Order: sequence, then C-alpha cells, then structure tokens
Amino acid sequence: MHADARGPLETWYHLAKAEIWEGPADVKRDFGNSVDFVANNRAVFDIKGNDYRLIGEINYRVKAVYIRFLCTHAEYERVDAATVKLY
Repeated sequence: MHADARGPLETWYHLAKAEIWEGPADVKRDFGNSVDFVANNRAVFDIKGNDYRLIGEINYRVKAVYIRFLCTHAEYERVDAATVKLY
C-alpha cells in the first residue's frame, strides 16, 4: 500500500476498534458518507478522501470487522465488493 495511506488507515483502525456496532446504522453514524454497504455484511470505507477503499466484512454478533480487500479507488472499479473477486 502507498505510504500516504498509513495515517488515514491507522485512524480508521482506531475508530473501528473503539466502537461496538450493533448494525449498519451504527457504522453509518461513525463514518457518515464515507461508508457504503453491499451484500454479505460488507462495508466499503473511503480512506484518505476516497483515494483508497477498504472492504470489510462486519460480523455484528461477535463484534468484529474482517478486512477483505484494500485497494486504490481505481482498482476498486475492477472488484466485486460483495465477493472480492477481480473482474
């Protein structure tokens, strides 16, 4: 990953780690317009002003986020976020 993403990714990590999300509304509350939801409990987070995308699978029951894919915005256009398969 590019060095310019390090700070924003650390910020995302600390914010996500500190929260206990019961559902998508809680994630939206914390990340606002910088998160979108897709199938399979996946959330797509905009990182560093939308330069990068982080696809996370959220398990609300066990209070965990599994990072499934991290990419540039351009690379994201070639990914199916619900399955993280490249086109």
